[in-house]
Amino acid sequence: MASKAPLETAPAAKRQRRTLTRPPRAAVQETAIVRVGDSGPQSAVQHTRASGARRGTEAALDFGAAWTYAPSPEATDHVRIEPRYELFIGGSWVKPLSGKYFDTTSPSTEQKLAEIAEADERDVDRAVQAARHAYEKYWSKMRPIDRGKYIYRIARALQEKAREFAIVESMDGGKPIKESRDVDVPLAANHFFYYAGWADKLRYAFPGANARPLGVAGQVIPWNFPLLMAAWKLAPALACGNTCVLKPAETTPLTALLLAKIIEEADLPPGVVNIVTGAGKTGSAIVSHPDVDKVAFTGSTLVGKRIQKALAGTKKKLTLELGGKAANIVFDDAPLDQAVEGIVGGIYFNQGHVCCAGSRLLVQEGVAETVIRKLRDRMMSLRVGDPLDKNTDVGAINSKMQLDKIRELVESGEREGAERFSTPCELPKRGYWFAPTFFTHVSQSHRIAREEIFGPVLSVLTFRTPDEAIEKANNTMYGLSAGVWTDKGAKIFDVAQKLRAGVVWANTYNKFDPSSPFGGYKESGFGREGGRQGLLAYLEVE
Repeated sequence: MASKAPLETAPAAKRQRRTLTRPPRAAVQETAIVRVGDSGPQSAVQHTRASGARRGTEAALDFGAAWTYAPSPEATDHVRIEPRYELFIGGSWVKPLSGKYFDTTSPSTEQKLAEIAEADERDVDRAVQAARHAYEKYWSKMRPIDRGKYIYRIARALQEKAREFAIVESMDGGKPIKESRDVDVPLAANHFFYYAGWADKLRYAFPGANARPLGVAGQVIPWNFPLLMAAWKLAPALACGNTCVLKPAETTPLTALLLAKIIEEADLPPGVVNIVTGAGKTGSAIVSHPDVDKVAFTGSTLVGKRIQKALAGTKKKLTLELGGKAANIVFDDAPLDQAVEGIVGGIYFNQGHVCCAGSRLLVQEGVAETVIRKLRDRMMSLRVGDPLDKNTDVGAINSKMQLDKIRELVESGEREGAERFSTPCELPKRGYWFAPTFFTHVSQSHRIAREEIFGPVLSVLTFRTPDEAIEKANNTMYGLSAGVWTDKGAKIFDVAQKLRAGVVWANTYNKFDPSSPFGGYKESGFGREGGRQGLLAYLEVE
């Protein structure tokens, strides 16, 4: 009899073990919290109510003060910002005929950085005349290989002064120093290097065709990437043999003016590059000037439409790079941790002040809860604060006007029923700041899913099938960029071909290269910048 007892009790014991490892829905969940970085090994047990989707025992790490970074500010004592900047016209610094100046301030401190000359129609006319004279006397007649040497000289000087440019870019625009240092300035220099190489090879770019420059190019750039946008515009125009009149945004003019100093030191013929500063009226004067042959504009869709209307019926060539509402699509077979990093980089890079920002996240339903949880955890580690601190991930909003727009759209999302999550970070008392945010329970009719917010705000939507994802991604008036996350190469190519977007990234986001063309469809504009295709905007090809 004794020998039979174990045989009879064994099945019951197995059933009991199975029952213990599968607690009922309403059971108490036990979460082990292991503290890392404390004086000694500690553990605590935290009791939370288990949800139907997340049961059992989970291990979480509490790093205590281990993630607290000591301040690491970039030194600024070697950077000199002049108290006043004039206009750069005809190779010289000249006072504005308007006699007016305006202040440029740091968005992180609200402190005045410098006084900037405000150009009016007469100043713009002087700049265009100087550009025309330089085009006819020097630049168009110069050997292409010599033009390339000048452009190469600009690139080298920009590299040598990279630290100064990065600091001024962060001070004037509010973006983190590590982005200015590691992205903006190197990419700007690389664009000049790249197009310096094209200057004497245009006949190979368009075999069998006669490519000639257009003449004077009027270029208006935005405030989100001041130096990089200046390089995107100037480098191909100069390589093709055109002369330029460039207007930077009124809130971020400093790095364009520092670039003018480099151009002066590079000894370019006077008038080849002219930089005039001012607000919307200055840009309008450039666009409407009768002696401008080419207009290149990067900015809002509303202003782009006005420019296109103003130039209709004229012989001026036009390229527009406008707004966007990009879809970042995550399929259930995607590498989720990698995708979360791409999501964060796609929307919170440069405080969301990116025309191609992945501001709509489309997640397949099967992994939506996991992605949102991982995204929330990752956002908790983002550091918001001083742009000149090398630890900062998210800097200051560029201006009070932009901050007000972000707040208004976020409030509309809450009113329309979306659920908001913002990182619980302490924002500086001075300056313009907004915590990284995302919304769930967003429908396609919500304003936050349709309008460009241009800030650190993400709208999360879900889908079931690839066809539904494509339909939702294309359901926008914009068509600048998109992202696809999956481990299937065939799916990447299939989805990318069906997306109406000028640039589609696969398993990455916000990656740029001077040799790769960039531009959009629909109300995101037309024309391409970068690569061989970027030359076409500044050439007459016959």
